[in-house]
Amino acid sequence: MSNEDLPRVWLITGCSSGFGRALAEQVLARGFRILATARNPASLADLAAQYPDTCRTFALDVTNAAQVKSTVAESAAAFGTLDVVVNNAGYGLVGALEECDDEQIWRNFNTNLFGALRVIRAALPILRAQKRGHIVNLSAAAAISNYPGFSIYGGAKCALEGVSESLAQELRPLGIKVTLVEPGPFRTDFIRRSLDRASQPITDYAGSSGKFAAFLEKADGAQPGDPIKAADAIIKITEADRPPLRLVLGKYATDKALRNLDARRREIEAWKELGVATDFA
Repeated sequence: MSNEDLPRVWLITGCSSGFGRALAEQVLARGFRILATARNPASLADLAAQYPDTCRTFALDVTNAAQVKSTVAESAAAFGTLDVVVNNAGYGLVGALEECDDEQIWRNFNTNLFGALRVIRAALPILRAQKRGHIVNLSAAAAISNYPGFSIYGGAKCALEGVSESLAQELRPLGIKVTLVEPGPFRTDFIRRSLDRASQPITDYAGSSGKFAAFLEKADGAQPGDPIKAADAIIKITEADRPPLRLVLGKYATDKALRNLDARRREIEAWKELGVATDFA
C-alpha cells in the first residue's frame, strides 16, 4: 500500500493551544496522522498518549531556522510523507506603531511572517518530490482590513497573504495547493495567552490603539467563533479538489470582508479619473 492510500499526514505548528490544538484534536479524531509541534512538546503528551499510532510530537520554535529545517525533515520521515502543512504558530501585538519598540516589532514579524516562510521553505522539497500537498496559512481578520493598534500584527499577516498569493501560482502547476484562513474572533486563549502589549504607551493614542486594546480585553471569552467548527472547516477545504485561496471563518469576518470589498470599489471609482489619467496619452 502506498502512502497516498494511507490516512493523510498533517504537520501543524503551534499545537499547544488555540486553533492549533483544536485542529490537532479534530484531525486525530478523524483518523488522520499528525506531526504535532510546539515550542514545548510536553504540552502535547496527552495527544500522543491518546493516539500512539497516529500522533508524533516534536519541539519546534519557528524562529529557529536550523530547528525548523531539522524538525520538518525528521517529522516527515516519521510517516514517510507529508500531505498538509498548517502554519498556525503565532501571536498578536497590540499597540500603536510608535508605541512598539524595535525588538517587539522584529519578534512579531519573525514569528508570524518569517516563521511561516521557514516552515514552507523546509517543506517544499518534500511536497515538490511528491507532486502533491496543501499548505494552509493562518491569517487574521486584521489582514482583511486592519485596526488601530494592530499595525504590526496585521502588517505581518498582510505580508503573509501577499506571499501566499504568489506562492499559490508558483505551486499550482506542481500539484500543490495553498489556502489562507482568515478567522474572525474565535473563543480561544489568543487574547489571554498569545497577545503582547506595546512596551511604551503614549497617552495621545488612548483613543485609538488604547481603545482597541480595551475592546479586546472586554471581548475575551465572549468571542462568537467556535474553534472546533473552524477546525472542521479547515479539514473540509483540504479535502476539496479546488480549495479556495482564502477561507473566511465566522460571520464577523465574512461581513467585514464583504464591507471592505464594497468600500474599496467605491474608493477606486471615486478616484478613477485621476488615477487612469496617469497613463501615457
